[in-house]
Amino acid sequence: MKRLFDIVTSGIALLFLAIPLLIVMLILRCTGEGEVWFLQDRVGLHGKRFKVYKFATMRKDSEVTGTKDITLLNDPRVLPFGKFLRKAKINELPQVINIFIGDMSMVGWRPLIPKSFEYYPANVQEQIIRLKPGLTGIGSICFRDEESITARSKKPPELVYREDIAPYKGELELWYQEHQSFLLDMQLIFLTAWAVLRPGSRLYEKWLKGLPPRPAALH
Repeated sequence: MKRLFDIVTSGIALLFLAIPLLIVMLILRCTGEGEVWFLQDRVGLHGKRFKVYKFATMRKDSEVTGTKDITLLNDPRVLPFGKFLRKAKINELPQVINIFIGDMSMVGWRPLIPKSFEYYPANVQEQIIRLKPGLTGIGSICFRDEESITARSKKPPELVYREDIAPYKGELELWYQEHQSFLLDMQLIFLTAWAVLRPGSRLYEKWLKGLPPRPAALH
């Protein structure tokens, strides 16, 4: 049923988003560095790697400069139009292609690059790869302010991700696997849309019961 839902929703999304996505593609081609797509290796189902589709929002050399794979608040590597795309999460929309072809699901754990995936504790790594990663999920919703967390901390960004963000995000992903249901997926899709419209809202804390407590370091 989950796969059928993914095919239908991603197919409909591709039809309805075709013109808006084309407009974004044209703007990207005519601005910044002229790049439209950003394809990156991510860890997926059973640990297999796949190419995730995203709109290009950063300079071409962003993976080898600055904080590399960690994006900071007001990161100078983010291009002007890219900043808008990232804030509205439009840069993630091409991943409906990944959903349609079966690499991802509409809801699941957020696919990470291999290096970041290794930051998860071993038991988390073993568990979460039993499901497909998703366009959205509890980890994405709870960590919409991830860049702000790294900005507030006195630790280096990579250390913040390894010691503070990854362990808690792993707990959230395990919580999702334990409580997974069609109703929960519908709630998470709604909460994702709500988070885009109301970035500071923590409605998920009222809706979703039994979530792992948020560590003090992440407040």
